[in-house]
Amino acid sequence: MAVPKRKMSRSNTRHRRAQWKASTPDLAPVYVGGVEYQVPRRLARACERGLLPLPGK
Repeated sequence: MAVPKRKMSRSNTRHRRAQWKASTPDLAPVYVGGVEYQVPRRLARACERGLLPLPGK
């Protein structure tokens, strides 16, 4: 694992952390009972099987 040779300043640390941004998940259409729901792609199969509550229900 990389170990810094010198202490990073508070200013540099905060500037680096400020660059991180969360991205919105890709939504996929899921049909349950003839109704279309938009859910994150990684949760689509679980929602189809009824393992997770559907949004708006």
